[in-house]
Amino acid sequence: NIIRRQRQELKLLIAELKDRDRELNDMVAVHERHIQAWEDDRQKILTLAERCSLLSSELNERNAIIKSLTKKLKFLESQHNDSKITLENTEQKFKELTQKVTDSSVHCQALEEKNQSLHCSILELSAKTGQLQAREQELLTMLQLKDKALIETTDQITEVTSKFKSLENALRTAKLEEFSRNREQQDLKLTLNDVVFQINKMKDILSEKMKESSKHQEEISQLKQENICLRSELILAVEEAQRKDQLYQFTKSKQARIEKELSSLRQVCVKQQRDLHFLHVNLDSSQDFKQ
Repeated sequence: NIIRRQRQELKLLIAELKDRDRELNDMVAVHERHIQAWEDDRQKILTLAERCSLLSSELNERNAIIKSLTKKLKFLESQHNDSKITLENTEQKFKELTQKVTDSSVHCQALEEKNQSLHCSILELSAKTGQLQAREQELLTMLQLKDKALIETTDQITEVTSKFKSLENALRTAKLEEFSRNREQQDLKLTLNDVVFQINKMKDILSEKMKESSKHQEEISQLKQENICLRSELILAVEEAQRKDQLYQFTKSKQARIEKELSSLRQVCVKQQRDLHFLHVNLDSSQDFKQ
């Protein structure tokens, strides 16, 4: 009965180990899918980082254009102010000349000719003032377009920053999964030690049975029935040892798969740390540029 119960327990253990083996295979498949998804996200992040670098260079060029346009605008404003001062001076002279015309009728004709020339100058200055005002309006429109493009670039940089934060959260999740895998590996090592202890114990029992068999060789000739029972017990003990050995092989293969999966997880974590370092450098450079 004891041997039959032990055989039943061994069959249950083997079935449970097969279930565990299937679960491990499913976990490995799920982990491979996770790694593939992480690789796709990594490629997307690298593409976004490259795009961010291109946008930064384009932003530098646009800032240079804005600076040059600002200098031109200041120059045109200074010219406009000079023209305005000249116009005011001309108007003041015109007033003085008008007063002189009223006071002196002798030089009326000469003053009228001079007045006509001054009037032509005023018309030319007014035309130049209108051109300068149109140019000023055109420059203001260009500055508004540049400001709009700058706002769009800032929004894209904000979007890349948010995606970078989501990747940091994914890295923390991967670290937690690695911790749980390490803990599971320690539990499997303890189970393996227990199985090895049971195998050694069964070997000791088998050696004791062999000793008992050698001691009772004289009684075997008289007790054939007892000899048959002892042989059946010996066969069962051998089968039990074989099953224990089979359990040990299953546990050993399971440990090998876990170690392989842990090695893959370490490689993934190393890649993630390199990518995060690269993204930190790009983010720091973009933040320095914004400042």
